Formats: sequence, C-alpha cells, structure tokens
Amino acid sequence: MPPKRVPRSAADARDDTPLARLAEVVTGPVPDLAAALSSLVGDRLAHSALIILAEDDVTHPVKFHGDGDLASRVALSELVEARASLAGSRVRRGSVVLGGEPRDVAMVLAETGPLLVVVDPAPGGAADDGTLGDDDLLQLWRIVAVRIRQPAREASPSYLLESRAAAGVRAEVVAELSDTHSRTLEALLAVLRSPSTDDHAARQAAVGVAARAMVQLRTATDLVRTFTEEPVTSAFERLRDDLVPLVRYRDVDVQFVEPPVNGRALPSEIAHGARAIVRRAILAAVDQPGTSRVRVQWDCDGRNLLINVRDDGPGDGALDGDAIGELRQRVSAVDGEMTLAATAGWGSELSVVMPLDPPHTHADDRMIARLGPRELEILDLITQGSRNRAIATRLGISENTVKFHVSKIFRKLGVGSRSEATALIAAGRAHR
Repeated sequence: MPPKRVPRSAADARDDTPLARLAEVVTGPVPDLAAALSSLVGDRLAHSALIILAEDDVTHPVKFHGDGDLASRVALSELVEARASLAGSRVRRGSVVLGGEPRDVAMVLAETGPLLVVVDPAPGGAADDGTLGDDDLLQLWRIVAVRIRQPAREASPSYLLESRAAAGVRAEVVAELSDTHSRTLEALLAVLRSPSTDDHAARQAAVGVAARAMVQLRTATDLVRTFTEEPVTSAFERLRDDLVPLVRYRDVDVQFVEPPVNGRALPSEIAHGARAIVRRAILAAVDQPGTSRVRVQWDCDGRNLLINVRDDGPGDGALDGDAIGELRQRVSAVDGEMTLAATAGWGSELSVVMPLDPPHTHADDRMIARLGPRELEILDLITQGSRNRAIATRLGISENTVKFHVSKIFRKLGVGSRSEATALIAAGRAHR
C-alpha cells in the first residue's frame, strides 16, 4: 500500500522554488518546523507522518505532523530507542516501533543531535528521477537542525523565561504522576502478595505484571529526567567547543577550570543559558584593549550553578555596557544573581549564580508557559511600560502585528488590559 502524502497548505503555493520554500522553513517558528518540513519534502518523498526529536528545544522536544492517530500514541522512549538504532550512522531506513507497533521509517540524525523520522516513506530514489534520496535528505536536515538549535544557543531572556516556566510545570507533573502510580502499584503488590489471597498461580502472574509496571514507571521517569538534564561536565565541554571559533583568531588565552565530575546535572535551560552568558561575557572581555587572558570557571554547590569569568583587561568599567545589560536579562530570566567587579589595572570579574531548581509554580506560571517566544518578548516589553508603536519599532514588526500578539497574550493570561497583565506578572515574581 503506497504511503499517504501529507497535503500541502494553500500558503505553500505562494512560491514553489525549492530555495524559497527552504527559506520559509528555516525562518519560520520552531514549533511549526515539522509541518513546514513535511510540506517541503512531501512532493519528492511521500510519507504519512514526520517526527522531530530535539533535546535542545526544551519546551517542544518532540514535534509531529501527519497521522493524528499515530501522534497520540508515539512515546518519547520509542523515539529515543529509534535514535539508538542508528548505531553511529547518520541515515537509516528500516522498521522501528512507533505507537506500539512496527512502522517503516527513514531516519536522519544531524551532528548537533536532532533526529528526523519520516514515517512510511516512499522508496528511496535518485535525484534525477525527481525523488528525494537519502543523501539529499541528510543535507536538508543538517540545515534545518541548525535552526532548531538556534534559540537554545542564543538563549534569549524570553527563551529562558519560557523554558524555566515550562520546566517548573513539567517537574511538578512528573513528580505527581510518579507518586500517584507508585502508590497505586505498591498497594496492588501488597494485596497480591498477601497469603490470604486465593489462587496462587493467578496471584503470581499479577505480581509479575505489577512489578514490571513499577520498573517501567521508574524507567520512564528516569528517561524524562535524563532528556531534560545535561551532566555538568558535558555542558562545560560543549561550552569549550562553542568558544573555539570565537577566540581562534584573537590573541587571547582562554583558560578553563573544569567543574567537579560529580556535580549535579544541569536542567537544559540552565545549561543553554550558562553557555550563552559565558560566550557573551568572553566576547565583551576580549573586545577590551589590553586583554590577553580570560579565565572561566564553573562550579556547583548542589543547588546552584556558579559561574566566574575573570579577565586581565583595563578594569575601567568598560564592560558595564550593552553586553552586561543583556547578561543581566538572561540571569534574571532564571531567577539568578549577577555581580560585576572591576579594578583599574587589574581587570574585571563577573560572578553569576543560577538556581538549578525552578521556583514553585503558581497558576500564572502555567499560563506564561503557554506563551510563545514572540509573545514572551512582547509581554516583557509590556511590563516595562512600552506601547504598541515602541514595541513594533524595537522588534522590527508592524504595529498591527503587535496588536494581534497583545490580544492573544491577554486571552491566554485571562486579563483584559496592560495593567492587569503587568500586575499578574509582578504578583508571580513576588511569590517566588
């Protein structure tokens, strides 16, 4: 049976040149990437569904487009196992379990980590017969994967705020579900193990089922935790890799003090934010005249990530500019603290404390977690007192677009005015 082709939307007919359509994919919203990419490849690679798995996208690690029934049944653990089946290769066609049953797939893994799964793909062909071959699919996915990583790499204040709110809600939900299922299964096991229960064979079978369910629950909980956390040592190693191209052609010695190998794992949003903060701080430091050495140190006290960036620049306060303003916004987004000390002739020292655990979530946190990145940017400017025209100028969009976003923000937050939205955000911050 030939695979179903996911239909293209009417908007896709605006410009059918491949490069123009690829540009629309990589410049569009990250949450819509699965739908946009499915539309792009659909004419040359028929398929029934398209799935994206990407840890770097903290708020939407799994994106799905196509078969709605399959979407409701696919488990995160199945996608992780499917990725493991690549066994070091970048492209694989074959069968994997999705939604509890074997499905034919074409899988592509980018160097940066994101996985593309094309479900029920048409047979692979060659470029000259109009189909999308595996090599072409790999090159296309490598381009799109860069777009997926971009928000996490930049770690803007709005991205960190959204990620932090989502992490708090997710942690509470996982804990509540785990506790509920654990209590239920433990009670069931206690009854089944009771010698007063009749039918020994049936009791033994039921004990086996309940025990396996307990193991599956713990495995699923560990998987979610692993998927949303990053070991502090590997997070620091990624930072060093990121800095290589930034300082390669500068006459500056960047020294790294390794974090303890037994340090607590970092929540993904903290790891992304910390790397972005250090990159920006180092760029600001090496841009000072006379800077020849920068020292970067991470540490972890069990509750906080401790960052220290020290340089041997002029120490005349030149760092205290736009760069420091950006850093303060990022640190504030995750409820952290930042201090900057400069001593003339001795250099500057930047110290950052980033809490590893999100604050206890309130109802307004859950509402904020429903806002998209652009809506969070606009909400932040609203709370600063900016009007629509000023917001439009700041973000490079039309005033009508701002009005559209503002109305959506009000609807999602359940407020009717700018003052109510500002009061809601202020009240949430006061409770933390």
